[in-house]
Amino acid sequence: MGANEHKRLVVLGAAESGIGAALLGKQQGWDVFVSDGGTIKDKYKQELQAAGIDYEEKMHTEEKILNADCVVKSPGIGDKVAIVKKVRAAGIEVCSEIEFGYRYKNDSKIIAITGSNGKTTTTALTYHLLKDANYDVAMVGNIGYSFARQVAEQPHEWYVIEVSSFQLDDIHSFKPDVAVLLNITPDHLDRYDYKFENYIKAKFRIAENQTEREYFVVNYDDPVIKEHITTHFIQSNTIYFTMSEQNINQEGGFINDDNMNIRFNGEELNMSIHDLTTKGKHNLYNSMAAGISSRIAGIRKEKIRESFSSFKGLEHRLEFVATIRGVDFVNDSKATNVNSVWYALESMTKPTVLILGGQDKGNDYNEILELVKEKVKAIVCMGIDNAPIHAAFEGVVDSIVDTQSAKDAVNAAYALAEKGDAVLLSPACASFDLFTNYEDRGEQFKEAVRNL
Repeated sequence: MGANEHKRLVVLGAAESGIGAALLGKQQGWDVFVSDGGTIKDKYKQELQAAGIDYEEKMHTEEKILNADCVVKSPGIGDKVAIVKKVRAAGIEVCSEIEFGYRYKNDSKIIAITGSNGKTTTTALTYHLLKDANYDVAMVGNIGYSFARQVAEQPHEWYVIEVSSFQLDDIHSFKPDVAVLLNITPDHLDRYDYKFENYIKAKFRIAENQTEREYFVVNYDDPVIKEHITTHFIQSNTIYFTMSEQNINQEGGFINDDNMNIRFNGEELNMSIHDLTTKGKHNLYNSMAAGISSRIAGIRKEKIRESFSSFKGLEHRLEFVATIRGVDFVNDSKATNVNSVWYALESMTKPTVLILGGQDKGNDYNEILELVKEKVKAIVCMGIDNAPIHAAFEGVVDSIVDTQSAKDAVNAAYALAEKGDAVLLSPACASFDLFTNYEDRGEQFKEAVRNL
C-alpha cells in the first residue's frame, strides 16, 4: 500500500468523471466510497463492483461522507447542494476530477482547452494533430473518457483535455503545459449566482498555476478575454491568435489573404484556409489554437499542414450528412445554446431552412436575429413547446412550421427547401423533451435524411 493507505476518498456523483476518480483512487491505495443522489447506470455499478468499491445511490449518507480526507465532486453538482455545503463547512478538501487525475499523471504533458464554444472541435483537432504525428496521446475530459480513468487504466505521455468551467472551479494544483482559452460568452450563469464575473474567473483559472515554463494560448479578438486578461495575474507565456497580424508580436496565429499563419519559435507555418476541412470563421480560431498548441508540443510544421487537411470533423457538430436533389443537409445537433447556432449560421453559405427547438432554457433569440434575417428562409420547429420560437421569429422569416419528431422535421424542411438550399439542424435547446440526448437527436435526424 502506498502513502494513501486508509486515507478516505469520497466521490460525489457516479457518472464518467466520478467513476474515473474512484477507480484511480482505489488503484492509488485510497479507501474509496462513491455516493450518488440519483440512480447509477448499470455499466458504472458493474465497474464499481468489479473494483470492490463501496457505493450508494438515491441518497447521501452523511456519516459515510463527512469523514473524508478528500471529496471529488462531479462537475454536474453545484455548490448549493446541501451535502456539498456540509462538506465545505466541515473543512474537507474538495477537488475536481481533473485535479485528482493531475496528482497522479507523473511526467506526462497536458494541453487543456476551455471556452464557451468550440472547445470540443479544438480538442478533437489538437488530438488529431498529435496522434497523426505518432505522439502517445489520449483525448479526455468532457469528450470520451475522464482524465482520471485514463491515468488509472491506460496512462499516456500526452493528454488533450476538454475542460469546462465547472471542472476548473475546484482545481488546486492543476497546471497544463499548454492552456487554451477560446472565448467567453455568458453561459451556465445559474451556477455562478448570475454573475458573469464569476464565470469569467472560473475560465481564467485554467492558467492560474502556470509558470514561465508553460504557455497560455488566447483569442485576442474576444472582447471579454481582452478586457480581463490584464486584471488576471498570468505568469506563463501568452500567445495570441487573431484575425489581424498587427495584434501579435513575434509569436502567434493570424489570418491574411485567405492564409492561416502560425509563428512559433522563429518559424512560420502558413496554409490556405481552403485546405482546412472545418469551415466558418469560428473554425479558423479553433484551427489556429490547435495549430499553435501542436507547434508548442514540437510537431513539425509540414506535418501539421498535412494533418489539418485530413481532419474529419466531429459528429453532430456542423456535420455534413447528404445532398438530396440539390439540397444539403447539415447535422449540428450539438448546438444546445443560441450562441452555438450563431456560429453555425455564420458558416452557412446557402439559403438555409433552420430546424430549431427542444427544451428551451430561457433562450434570448435576439442574438441570432440578424443572421436569421440574412440567411434563413424558413424555420421548422421541433419540440414540445415551440411558442418562444414563434414569438421571436414571426414576421422575420416567411414560414414557421411546427413538428414533433425528427422525421417530420426533416420532411417539412425538405418540402420548404429548393435546389441550392441547405437544411440545418441547429436546435439552440437541450434535447430532453423528445430525445434522450443531443447524439440521439442527431442520429434520428441523419436516419430521417437517409430515408428521404
